[in-house]
Amino acid sequence: MSGSTVNGFVSDRFAAARDIFEANFSDRADVGASFCATVEGETVVDLWGGWADAERTRPWERDTIANVYSTTKTMTALTTLLLADRGELDFAAPVAKYWPEFAANGKAQITVAQVMSHTSGLSGWREPFSGADYYDWDKATRLLAAQAPLWEPGTASGYHPYTFGFLIGEVVRRITGQSLGTVFREEIAEPLDADFWIGLPASEDHRVADLIPSEPVADAPEPALTDIQRITMLDSLPEPNATLTRAWRGAEIPAVNGHGNARSIALIQSIVANGGIANGKRILSEAGCRRALEQQIQGPDLVIMGIEVRFGLGYGLAPCPLFKLVPPNPDTIFWSGGGGSLIVVDLNARTTFAYAMNRMKRTLIGNERSFRIIEAMWEAMA
Repeated sequence: MSGSTVNGFVSDRFAAARDIFEANFSDRADVGASFCATVEGETVVDLWGGWADAERTRPWERDTIANVYSTTKTMTALTTLLLADRGELDFAAPVAKYWPEFAANGKAQITVAQVMSHTSGLSGWREPFSGADYYDWDKATRLLAAQAPLWEPGTASGYHPYTFGFLIGEVVRRITGQSLGTVFREEIAEPLDADFWIGLPASEDHRVADLIPSEPVADAPEPALTDIQRITMLDSLPEPNATLTRAWRGAEIPAVNGHGNARSIALIQSIVANGGIANGKRILSEAGCRRALEQQIQGPDLVIMGIEVRFGLGYGLAPCPLFKLVPPNPDTIFWSGGGGSLIVVDLNARTTFAYAMNRMKRTLIGNERSFRIIEAMWEAMA
């Protein structure tokens, strides 16, 4: 790693995790990264190392955080699970119950559960939307409320890469009178003293690692896209290098702009792994946590190149072809962020595995950098 080192600790039982994490820098081109695992609420692996920038001038420190893209969705999902557990939100209810304007253009019967499982038909904006529009909450939600679905809701999933957070976030705002990032911070992150943010204060900018884009594939042919894929993936893109800006970091984009590290991700999602308790504090009931496992859809996804997926309430369900890691236990949920960040929650083993990095790789859900560590962890637990 040319000067930087791997820091942290590993319980003796999981020593292989450190070896693989270190090898990621020499063998798998990691620049800066963190990995954390909890078992029965206890942190058994907490590693970090490498560099926070491409120039390798800033070491990745214990408190370095990074934009983890769609791993953020699991924090948004957890916030809704909390409201549902309190009886404030009904997943089976129409979105329009909480957000009346949403009923326009044939959407009166779309349920909150359909948004949570990417089956609402609102995977992108029909109207022009990109760049600085991501910082305009009112515009993002107003356009979604006004438009017709891109396909018949409930019939198939079509991954909602950006709209997921605006849709769920507006429901949360209508129920609580507060933004989703505020509810998440006050009800989940702060009680656990967890360093994860949806809407990062400027005071924390100095700790943020710079994301390093994946290298382009030489002479790669342009894929043939359906109208749904084009609207979802091409017609509504953030600005290039937006993650380096104060505007992006400070906004609340609850699908993709969460900032944290493996430690905070693993800690927060240990709520779900451990029946609602983390750091000795009860946040949800066990039944409320297990609602994440309720399968809503299974089949080819209309956005993710037709690959078969299984969605519960806000999380992917394993096993499925989209997720190349095969868990040993049936009650395992997961999601990943663009470039490779990952959270896996094994409710049977009461375990979480989290990985966050700055060197992005072209991948749909995780990759060998985190998979190899998690496989070693499961093997040691067996």
